[in-house]
Amino acid sequence: MSYEQFRPTSFKLLPLVVKNLLIINGLFYLGSMAIGKAFKIDLDDIFGLHYVSCAQFRPYQFITYMFMHGSFMHIFFNMFALWMFGYVLENVWGPKRFLLYYLVTGVGAAVVQIFITYLRIRNIEAGLSPEAIQMVYSNGADLLKTNINYKDTALGSLNILINTSIIGASGAVFGILLAFGMMFPNTLIYIYFAIPMKAKWFVIIYGALELYSGFANSANDNVAHFAHLGGMLFGFFLIIYWRKVMKRNNFS
Repeated sequence: MSYEQFRPTSFKLLPLVVKNLLIINGLFYLGSMAIGKAFKIDLDDIFGLHYVSCAQFRPYQFITYMFMHGSFMHIFFNMFALWMFGYVLENVWGPKRFLLYYLVTGVGAAVVQIFITYLRIRNIEAGLSPEAIQMVYSNGADLLKTNINYKDTALGSLNILINTSIIGASGAVFGILLAFGMMFPNTLIYIYFAIPMKAKWFVIIYGALELYSGFANSANDNVAHFAHLGGMLFGFFLIIYWRKVMKRNNFS
């Protein structure tokens, strides 16, 4: 299988799912800005993924969070990667399998991030009184809406973990990147459009950096690194499963 026969050549010739994902993400981004300005409604708070014990959590957020983005650069880089790598994968897999992969990796990314958040919350709560914990659940969200947080470091960290939402298609996009690296490992990717690197090394290095950043857990870092890793992890297992099914069918 050659990358050249599937590579994107034009924005006009987009496969069905990639085209519609680009449109939907764009509409959500523009809609969130317009509705926010006109009606003072925060769609990130409604559609972004909240921690499961947060009052704002809704099950549908495991899907809708993928279509919300916080800035133009956030959506631009996610959609550029979706076009660049998703174009190829959808042409290889077909629309149904590609859409399934996109949704599985996106939801998988959310599940992993929620699990990591749970572990971090448990760690912080171990050093706090039940009264302090209840205060965060009761009043923390209102504080954050006014750009205020608790001065106490533990309370502040707990409040952010419980009452902030996750947004963005990055988890699914990292899953797509992983799939591209597995299917076309020796294809050159040009970093910053100038530095060539084989796809397999790009994926490995990027994954390692995400893992390091996730465990570093910098106080000023608002990137959900474990969501990125979760998208890659679920993508890896799904591709391995598909390969086993294909191999079994070939021998049957």
